[in-house]
Amino acid sequence: MKIAYLVNQYPMISHVFIRREILAVEREGCQVTRYSLRRTREALLDPLDRDEAAKTNPVLDAGWAGLLRAVVSVAMERPAAFVGATRLALRVGRRSERGLLRHLIYLAEACVLVRWFARDRIEHVHAHFGTNSTTVAMLCHELGGPSYSFTAHGSQEIDKALLLGLGDKIARAAFVAAVSSYVRSQLFRRCRFRYWSKIRLVPCGVDDMFLGPGPAPMPRERRLLTVGRLSEEKGQLILIEAVARLHREGRELDLVMIGDGELRSELEAAIARNALGQGVKILGWADSSAIRRALDESCAFVLPSFAEGLPVVIMEALARARPVLSTFVGGIPELVVPGRNGWLVPAGSVEALVDGLRQILDARMDQLAEMGIRGREDVRQRHEIGSIALAMIALFRDAIEAKP
Repeated sequence: MKIAYLVNQYPMISHVFIRREILAVEREGCQVTRYSLRRTREALLDPLDRDEAAKTNPVLDAGWAGLLRAVVSVAMERPAAFVGATRLALRVGRRSERGLLRHLIYLAEACVLVRWFARDRIEHVHAHFGTNSTTVAMLCHELGGPSYSFTAHGSQEIDKALLLGLGDKIARAAFVAAVSSYVRSQLFRRCRFRYWSKIRLVPCGVDDMFLGPGPAPMPRERRLLTVGRLSEEKGQLILIEAVARLHREGRELDLVMIGDGELRSELEAAIARNALGQGVKILGWADSSAIRRALDESCAFVLPSFAEGLPVVIMEALARARPVLSTFVGGIPELVVPGRNGWLVPAGSVEALVDGLRQILDARMDQLAEMGIRGREDVRQRHEIGSIALAMIALFRDAIEAKP
């Protein structure tokens, strides 16, 4: 099989789960060609991401002249399909926040891709996120290109389902992979009942970087780790407040934050305002090996998010046998089972988060280690990337065989 993966920007630091999936699908014998709509602008820390960037074909590298040539060529070669795709782009664009002009650009990108897919003999296209990459895959299919599918990850698609035309994308897709039961249930709400069977539960996976080496012994220090983009929805400001309250009570704990983003200056100000000094450190973005080391040096992982689909970083923490404190949000309860491998608290509550942190501080290290081992086995059974890749390949094969 010759499969195309299409992402808005690929690779990106925060999209390591896409890279894992692509590489695992390739290991199982599929030929995968990578396409992105635009070239990644951020600096890539991981050598594997730099390798992926060299393999990826960005559509907008064709330039405006290339886009125009593709539109003229496809309109002449496939006039009926071009008219149908134009109508679809206008219909979806009228309802969207991006507007008609942006959707006509998506149509031009689809014209470039439909020719590239024919050149590369692509049999099926899989997009990640139900946003503009899936819009382009849908328009490409309308132009006579390969069947397509997409993975829906959570709040980004669900919050803007009507603006993204998610119902149209599900109806025309060969299948939709939902990363959690929660995401699947929300997709059910956004399409007609007759399309529900297309929506399949296919979570993201963890590779040998985290599952391979045996778990490290628990450290002596009460050090906590959180990883993610520094933004409001991740709840880091509430986490800083909770840590500050415990420090004022005389409880000793350190917090390490890996990530970067628009909220960094506010978080640094909150750390200074609460006189946390070296007790809370923001390290910026890190590659997978550095995250693994940071997990091994921590006694627990914390993610106080307000919105999530199925956080891969929680899988990584559990894979390294570290219990997790998180929130009753999205698909998180499908990973974190209170009393078994972690704790769950209401999102947005500083008091509840403080109580959860107290439970980590009051637990014996051997209790934390036992919870971590149970979490590691849970991830190994349900989120090993090789098994996820086989499930995706079976869906790709069904999509290709079903195409007229």
